[in-house]
Amino acid sequence: MPEPYDFDRPIDRRTVPGEKWGRYRDRNVLPLWVADMDFAAPACVQDALIRRIDHGVFGYAGAWPSLVDAVVEGVARDHAWRIEPDWLVWLPGVVSGFNLACRMAGSDGDEVFTATPVYPPFLSAPAHSNRRLAAVPLVLRDDTWQWDRVAVEAAINARTRVFMLCNPHNPVGRVFDAAELRWIAALAERHDLVVCSDEIHCGLVLDQERQHIPIAALDESIARRTITLMAPSKTWNIPALYCAFAVIPDAALRRRYVRAMSGLVPHPNLLGMVAAEAAYRDGGPWREALVAYLRGNRDHLMEALGGIPGLAAARPEATYLAWIDCRALGLDAPTAFFEAAGVGLSDGAAFGMPGFVRLNFGCTRATLDEALARIARAVAAR
Repeated sequence: MPEPYDFDRPIDRRTVPGEKWGRYRDRNVLPLWVADMDFAAPACVQDALIRRIDHGVFGYAGAWPSLVDAVVEGVARDHAWRIEPDWLVWLPGVVSGFNLACRMAGSDGDEVFTATPVYPPFLSAPAHSNRRLAAVPLVLRDDTWQWDRVAVEAAINARTRVFMLCNPHNPVGRVFDAAELRWIAALAERHDLVVCSDEIHCGLVLDQERQHIPIAALDESIARRTITLMAPSKTWNIPALYCAFAVIPDAALRRRYVRAMSGLVPHPNLLGMVAAEAAYRDGGPWREALVAYLRGNRDHLMEALGGIPGLAAARPEATYLAWIDCRALGLDAPTAFFEAAGVGLSDGAAFGMPGFVRLNFGCTRATLDEALARIARAVAAR
């Protein structure tokens, strides 16, 4: 791997304030939980931030033309989707984005559909707008997490207003294929649903034979009812810079969305927008090197899990997250068990599926090896 992309270089994150490593500041626990990586942001992003900071003035600013161009060109280059500049609505983060989708669609008591397990803010978002959550679980067939189409159809009714999609999926790591997305699109058309698609991990597809397909890129019909949420935060590891965007092709839907933002949602961070432009314009080589490294971590992790009795995981096709089934171990509290062994993981119960844990392998191979050794020892001693 070229020298500028040394993902094996350890960076001590305990020396600065931060959520991920701060949780276990005084304990010998390796944090493989919250979804940020242990890698420095690419040099192009760091350099752009330094130049902007050296200017010294940080006044209010909206998205500027070169930033918009970088995003439009980046989405076309990386995902074969040609978007128009006026489709973009800038946000501080995708969580705000899907909460807004719940708020703008329907009225009090209407329903928002999603499938579990899923990123926990999906599950809490409907209630923030006096909406009800309707959810059914994904099913594991042939070692692949899939839609239970019969159950999904049964869960959607006359009061369902929004279909909340996560693609690539957090936490199971699926990259939904064109046939699955067309089924969702047909479902949305038949029931007149708004589709809110969280595609924040779209730049982290690990399987070389797969490609992320934005659902709104399928055709004009589904594009008219879709809010696509994207951000540079996961791909280039800059989540705390707070810059994201919604892509909303339909003008009427976009106006409704912007009205729902009024008085509630702040502008994105200025430095986040600076970083976003640099990432989309110049961060491609770094991303390719990162994905190759994560692919190696993924494969290493899957091989190791195969040798630990009682643990199982379907191979993630994207993201740096593994969804691990611990139910065969009979643990009352899986995360507490692994924390006692020195590994901090995310509890599956928060994602709507108890008995699982989520492991973040966006770390150095040495950290991953040590975490796996601790897990193996703990399971063997049980």
